[in-house]
Parts: sequence; structure tokens; C-alpha cells
Amino acid sequence: MNESEKLLSELKDIRNIMERSSRFLSLSGLSGILVGIYALVGAFFANRIVHQFPYAIPEEHLNEVLTSIFVIGITVLILSLFTIYVLTVKQAKKEQKPIWGPGSKLLLINLLIPLATGGILTTILALRGYYGVVSPCFLIFYGLALVNAAKYTRPEILSLGLVEIVLGLLAATFPGYGLYLWAIGFGILHIIYGFMFLNRKSKNSEA
Repeated sequence: MNESEKLLSELKDIRNIMERSSRFLSLSGLSGILVGIYALVGAFFANRIVHQFPYAIPEEHLNEVLTSIFVIGITVLILSLFTIYVLTVKQAKKEQKPIWGPGSKLLLINLLIPLATGGILTTILALRGYYGVVSPCFLIFYGLALVNAAKYTRPEILSLGLVEIVLGLLAATFPGYGLYLWAIGFGILHIIYGFMFLNRKSKNSEA
């Protein structure tokens, strides 16, 4: 190896180290699967609550129904965040990588800005009585958050975010199917991508 080739190899090594330091790769595939299951269970109970009335929710039961769905949503969110945190920490320790570094900070910042914006906007609209926008807004802003954060973690996150955005637009176009599209976006897709992560990690381990 001549001097120029040696220098080029060293530059490539430095570039790879810098890329790895700016990306957080210790995501757990199992956490994606469990989050998907939580979402499907939550959607099942929310669907039962909504469809206990054959035609439309009576005005006197509206607050009760909305409160029940809100409790289900918060429960799913808390379980999901706790599961993601515990399994991500476990994965990072297994890989002997720091849980809090430049990559995880960039990932968190780029994920939370559009996610928090969407959550606040959706809450404001729901409080003003625009209940039909809840499912589309959550899906679209969640998708935008994933697309925004994808460059700081696994590349599959980008395609997941794009699919979530498409589902959100479909939910806005067909409001009667919002809950089902929500279940697909937050439930089924998370399970699929969770298995994809596990399969990829298994192949890398074998290699």
C-alpha cells in the first residue's frame, strides 16, 4: 500500500467513526414489536367504546367517551415510552455503547420538535371540537418526526416515517377509517419494522 492509499484508508476510517458517533443505532427491535402490540390493544378497546353506539355518540355520552379514549391513549403512550427506554438501555449496555451521546441527543431533538408540535396542535384542535383531525394529525406529525430523525439512526426509520405520513393523509381523506389507519400505523407497522430490526441484527451477528 502506497502513501496515498494509506492516507485515503485513514480518512475513510475517520469518516466512519464520525458517522457512527453522530448516529444512535442501539434501537431495540423488540421494543418496536411491543409498542405495536400496545397500540393494537389500545385501538381494540377504543373501537369498542366508539362502536357501542350504533349510529352516533349521543351528546350526553360524548365527554365520557372522549375521556375513556384519552385514558387509553395516555396508557399506551406511557407503556410505550417505558418499554422503549428500558429495552434501549439494555441494548446499549449489551453493545457497550453509551445511551446518552451526540447521536442520541441529535436523534431526540430532531424527533421531539415535530412530535411535540403535532401533539400540541392536535390537542388544541380536539379541545375546539375538531375530533376528526386527531388520527390524521398524529400519524402525519409522527411520520414527519421519524423522517426528520432518520439521519441520526437506522435507515429503515425513513421509510417508516414516509408510510406513516401516507396513512395520515388517507385518514384525513377517509375520516371514517381513522381509527383503523391509526392501528395500522402505530400497531402493525411497528411490529413489522421491529421484526425487520431483529432480522437485520441477527444477520449482522452471523456475519
